[in-house]
Amino acid sequence: MKLHKLVTALILAVLALPLSAGAAAHRTAPLKVGDKGWKVKTVQIKLNAIGMKTPQTGKYTRELEGQVRNFQKEHRLPATGKVDDTTYFRIQEAAFEKEGIHGIRGEDVVRTASRYKGVPYSFGGTTPRAFDCSGYVQYVFRQHRAQLPRTADLQYEKGLFVTQRQLKPGDLVFFSTYEPGASHVGIYAGNGLFWNATSSRGVRLCSLSDDYWKSRYYGAKRVLVPVHKSYR
Repeated sequence: MKLHKLVTALILAVLALPLSAGAAAHRTAPLKVGDKGWKVKTVQIKLNAIGMKTPQTGKYTRELEGQVRNFQKEHRLPATGKVDDTTYFRIQEAAFEKEGIHGIRGEDVVRTASRYKGVPYSFGGTTPRAFDCSGYVQYVFRQHRAQLPRTADLQYEKGLFVTQRQLKPGDLVFFSTYEPGASHVGIYAGNGLFWNATSSRGVRLCSLSDDYWKSRYYGAKRVLVPVHKSYR
C-alpha cells in the first residue's frame, strides 16, 4: 500500500478515537480569517514545511485563507479557505510525508535511548555528561543522523498526532510539567513505558500509567515514517 494511503488511514483512526489532552483541542470550529492562536500557527508551520511561504504569526489572514484554499484544491477538498478537521489533518499528513524522518526503526531508537540509563539530569544538558529532557531526546535521535529541535515545545510541533492506543516504539510522548503546554518529552519504548531524563533520577524508564505522568500527559507525536510502511 502506498505511504500516503497508510498515513491517511492513521489520521482517520485518530479522528475516530478518543483524543488525548493535547490533541483534543483539534475538534473545534473551523479556523477562519480573524482567528488566532497556537492552532493557526501550527497550520502555518506545516504549510511552510510543504513549501508554502507562510508567515508564522499565529494570525489567520486573508493571505493564509488563500493558501489554504489552494491546498484544498490541490488535495480535492472543498475549497472553503477554512481549516476544518479534515483539512487540518490533511495538512499534517502532507507535512509528515515531506519532513518525517525516513529509514529509521523505532526499536533502534529505543535501543539507543536505553544506553544512557542513569545519566544525571541538568537543565540545559545536551550530552551524556548530563541531559535535560529535550536535550536527551535530541541527542538520541542525532545518533541516528536525525535532527529534532532543541526544546520540548518545538519538538511537539513535529510529526503526526497519535493517540495513546496508537503509540509505537520511537514515538515522542509529551507532558505538561513545570509550565503549561508541552514542557517535558520522552521516547516511547512500548508496553506503556517511555525513556526520559527526569530531574530527580536522571535518565530512566517510566510508565505512562504512573499517577504523576498520567495526570500530566499532554499528547504524542510520530516523527518516524514507518520503515515497513505499516501503522498496525
